[in-house]
Amino acid sequence: MTLPLALTQGDPSGIGPELTLKAYASKDAAGLPPFFVVADAAYLARVAKALAIDVAIEETTPAHAAKIFAQALPVVSHGHEVRGAFGRPEPSDAKTTIASIERAVDHVVTGEARAVVTNPIAKAVLYAAGFAHPGHTEFLGELARRHFHAARRAVMMLWAEELAVVPITIHIPLAEAPKLLTKALIVETGEIVAGDMRARFGIAAPRLAFSGLNPHAGEDGALGREEIETIAPAIEELRARGVDARGPFPADTMFHAAARKNYDVALCPTHDQALIPIKTLAFDRGVNVTLGLPFVRTSPDHGTAFDIAGKGVADATSLIEAIKLAGRMTA
Repeated sequence: MTLPLALTQGDPSGIGPELTLKAYASKDAAGLPPFFVVADAAYLARVAKALAIDVAIEETTPAHAAKIFAQALPVVSHGHEVRGAFGRPEPSDAKTTIASIERAVDHVVTGEARAVVTNPIAKAVLYAAGFAHPGHTEFLGELARRHFHAARRAVMMLWAEELAVVPITIHIPLAEAPKLLTKALIVETGEIVAGDMRARFGIAAPRLAFSGLNPHAGEDGALGREEIETIAPAIEELRARGVDARGPFPADTMFHAAARKNYDVALCPTHDQALIPIKTLAFDRGVNVTLGLPFVRTSPDHGTAFDIAGKGVADATSLIEAIKLAGRMTA
């Protein structure tokens, strides 16, 4: 029987539990592969009752998850009781959120699951509990080093059928991005992206398009020299290493329909350069994919949405797409 996916709980006071229940309820219509969620079964049952989501829930083990998936949502315990409430994160629940991520990865390491799908976390809540990583991506990179002795850096890609983007710098102040945008960082990111597009997405010769940092890609140095001194040399180095790297192009001309036909992934120096176009084109369908890991990890491309938690209005489309993509990448 096909190994299931391991789904994490996310912040239990956010919309993650609701999305999980809704995704399971739509499993047949959406054609979802088997998965289990690492969570507190009693809390999920309370959420299902409160939101009138008619889903059977059964606590089980990873080995039995696929067998019961047709009849009930399989829940593998992370060993903690959830205490929070809708929209009101409980600091003591931070340990359950972290434990769920760690256990999900553990189940992949032990061969009990084939990929990890993560629900949204609230970084501020985790920081208050001593969480030492900027976000999910960096924490997963640390777990990869811990379990697999993996040396490569984890890279965030946002994916939808019509567009895939990678921010080269991620969760840092915009003023810091030019200082961190080095040739070495660009080359390393490009090689990781090209490698995973071949290995995980089956694209034999992926085309990587790089945007400039400055307006008009610097306009030959008149609006900034990062394109000339850093980005273009990095692209040349990638080409020398056999990567089909293109650019740098002005970011404002890269994302219309005709331009998107000329590349498989767009790589941008800053977070918003990359994320604004994909969230405009595929706000409800975008999937966060972590590249550079020795295992597959996907996630919905949105946050915990505490403001709508418990109201029954959360849209599970992005989580459903994340589950489908994780299944596709490990088929």
